Amino acid sequence: MNDIRRTEIGGLACSHDKIRHVFIRDLQLRAMLGVYDSEKLEPQRVIVNVDLSVQEHGEPLDDDIQNVVSYEHVVNHVKDLIAEGHVHLVETLAEMIANECLKNRWVVAVRVRVEKPDIIPEAVSVGVEIERSK
Repeated sequence: MNDIRRTEIGGLACSHDKIRHVFIRDLQLRAMLGVYDSEKLEPQRVIVNVDLSVQEHGEPLDDDIQNVVSYEHVVNHVKDLIAEGHVHLVETLAEMIANECLKNRWVVAVRVRVEKPDIIPEAVSVGVEIERSK
C-alpha cells in the first residue's frame, strides 16, 4: 500500500487506482509566520502549494461541484487557517493545512509546500514540504 500511496501523492492521476489530483499552485498570501521578533510585527509573503490525491467514488459527477473536491474550498481553508493568527513554524502551518485537507472523506493523501520567499536574500525561497495520508 505504501508504494501505491507514494505514487498517488503529487504524482500523476492514476486510472488503475481511480485517483484524481486536485491542486493549488503558488497561492501567494500574507501571513503572520516566523519565530523572530521582526516576523511578529507584520505579515509576510508566503507561497502555498497543495496537491490532493482524491479517490474517485465511482458515482457520476453530473457536472456538479458537490460531487468533487473543490479547489476553491481548499483555498478558503488555507486563508482561514492563516487568518487565525501567528504561527511560529512553516512546518506547523503545513501540518495545519494537511490536517484540514484530510478531513474531506475523498482525500486519501496530501502534499503541502509552504515557502517564505523574502527571508533569505540569496535564495528564491525557503520552506518545507510535507506529505500526509489517511
